[in-house]
Amino acid sequence: MVLVPFITLLLTLKGFPSDLIVKVAIATSLATICFTSLSSVRAHHARGAVRWDIVRRLAPGIVLGSLLGAQVAKALPSALLAGLFALFVGFSATQMLRGGKPTPARQLPPAPGLFGVGGVIGAVSALVGAGGAFMSVPFMTWCNVPIHNAVATSAALGVPIALAGTAGYIAAGWNLHGLPPGTLGFLYLPALLVVSTASVMTAPLGARTAHALDVQQLRRVFALLLYAISGYMFWRALQG
Repeated sequence: MVLVPFITLLLTLKGFPSDLIVKVAIATSLATICFTSLSSVRAHHARGAVRWDIVRRLAPGIVLGSLLGAQVAKALPSALLAGLFALFVGFSATQMLRGGKPTPARQLPPAPGLFGVGGVIGAVSALVGAGGAFMSVPFMTWCNVPIHNAVATSAALGVPIALAGTAGYIAAGWNLHGLPPGTLGFLYLPALLVVSTASVMTAPLGARTAHALDVQQLRRVFALLLYAISGYMFWRALQG
């Protein structure tokens, strides 16, 4: 999700058609997450923080939701897509800052419920080009999963989101007229190469930083970053 504004700016400077910029940025962001998630998961798994039982139960719904989300994104105007992105990110930041202590007895829902939750996370993540942490982390902490485990598990959930979402955007943009050279569907390959290389190199640092911060610090840092992203994408939406 952090990558979408950066890639949007990059594509704007390169003179991409304005009606395609946000969709290409989202698709390229999702493809980059394929690489960064794998690197991040290795670092979190080495610390024993990933809840693989949660990953297995959420993944099927996530895959279906991500594929559907890419098809919905194709039909939406870019300005509306940017506005939706900003709204979801701003809401997530507010929820993260509010924190709140979950009900002690609250647990993760059974398999059908997790399939539905996974579908929503996958669809929204595909719409905004995110790895799903802005939804999955608050959901898991709401269900009494410790914050550090929630962050680590969300990194693992980013893999099925990114793979399915990228496939969906490639299919959605296949043979679409007006896409510049270097694109595969809505995926822009040169940006993928540059951004994924830089992101993979810095992902382990992010994992170490997450484990070094206490719970309240982690919430504040994450929320402030989300607010900054939300503000930029609102501006993009107003630009049309």
